[in-house]
Amino acid sequence: MMSLIKLKHRYDFGHDWYFQFLNTDKHFPKPLKDKSIIQCSVSWMSEPCSPYLQVSCGNRTLFSIMFWAYKFGFDLDIFAHTWNFNRLEELEELDENKTELV
Repeated sequence: MMSLIKLKHRYDFGHDWYFQFLNTDKHFPKPLKDKSIIQCSVSWMSEPCSPYLQVSCGNRTLFSIMFWAYKFGFDLDIFAHTWNFNRLEELEELDENKTELV
C-alpha cells in the first residue's frame, strides 16, 4: 500500500521533524520498494554546530541536499530510499531501557 503523507517528530539532542510524500512499502516490486518521492527533515538542535552543505546524486537517491547552520538543519531527498521510522522507535526504546538499568 502506498501512503500519501507520513509525519514524525523526534527529540534527540534537539527537535527533528520528518515528512515523507508518496511513500511505498515493502510489498512493491523491487525498483519501487521502500521509496519516497519526496522526503525532508527540519531540525533545531540543542547545541550549535559548524555550517555544512552537501549536495549529492545517486547512492539510493535521485537528488539530495543537506544543510546545517548554527542550530538549524534541513535535509531534502527526491525519489530516495525511505527513512525507517520503525528503526528510530526501536532505538528510542533501547535508549529508555539502558537508562532504566543505570
